[in-house]
Amino acid sequence: MAIDTWTPSCVEDYRAPGLEYCLMMRRWLICAFAVVVVPVALVAWSESTPRPRRPARHPIVVARGAPVFVSVPRVELASATAGDGAHGASSTAGVAVHPARPKAFASRCSAPPAEPSHPISHPEWLSGVVITEYYPAPERWFNGRRVTAPGLSGRHPVDWLYSARGLAMEGDGITLGGRPAHIEDLGATYWVNTAGRQTRPVCLGQWSDGSPVWLRGGWRNGFGEVTYPLAGGGWSNGRGGGPLDYGGVTFAPGASLPVHYYHSIAVDPKLIPESSRVYVPAYRPINGGWFVADDTGGAIKGRHIDIYRPPPASPSDLGRYMTDQRIYVVPPH
Repeated sequence: MAIDTWTPSCVEDYRAPGLEYCLMMRRWLICAFAVVVVPVALVAWSESTPRPRRPARHPIVVARGAPVFVSVPRVELASATAGDGAHGASSTAGVAVHPARPKAFASRCSAPPAEPSHPISHPEWLSGVVITEYYPAPERWFNGRRVTAPGLSGRHPVDWLYSARGLAMEGDGITLGGRPAHIEDLGATYWVNTAGRQTRPVCLGQWSDGSPVWLRGGWRNGFGEVTYPLAGGGWSNGRGGGPLDYGGVTFAPGASLPVHYYHSIAVDPKLIPESSRVYVPAYRPINGGWFVADDTGGAIKGRHIDIYRPPPASPSDLGRYMTDQRIYVVPPH
């Protein structure tokens, strides 16, 4: 109606003088309405419509207040035969845990190492060796809600049990009371990344779909991402739905193997026979350099040894990582 009042002669008589001018004015007003008024209305409607918000990500905050993000893994869930897991963890699903390196070192890894042709049968030097470290995960570092755990008494932080920095990754841990605990059976579980998608180890420090953060169970937020409840209330990554099933994961008190700090190492028994004595020159200032091959693991392949050490003072200390090292292997008689 407002447009017609501007062009009465166009409505009353299409033959009236100035008809062309009237039609032009009508077209101009319609275009102005479409270009100016409609977009402004759409923007106002869009701003007034509530939209879902992605929750803020929260780091794991340990007792000392040092932030530790769950996206940094220490250990891989790797294919192995039952009983070949890190620190003796067995699995009916044929998976095992063992230390690997954080994703900062992933670029160093391009392909799985070649299978050793035969175990060492006489004392000899090995070159081109990768050295990593592992340790039991201290419960005091974790801030998740305390939950019951199959096989363990009492309640424990859920992230200590199932995250990529806890028992599920390291294989062994230390409770608040200073007692050892370990993974007893991994069941049919697998690792998932931050987005909640399954990810598998490709080689040392490299995964098929990003770094693992949690076992397959637990909670997922509205975007399907991993989250977990905090001991002090709230959630690590937005409110979650769940918990989902963990696939039969169980725990047990005590250490999984009789290993000792700066004495025991994990090796690939296809190259270094178990119970071998191994001299590592780089560790001579720490313990004299001598170790015993007491452990194995699915992620320890070829010229790679993993040294068992005490937990560091801070979870931000990921331990030593050395490449192109020489070691001396003395196999058992």
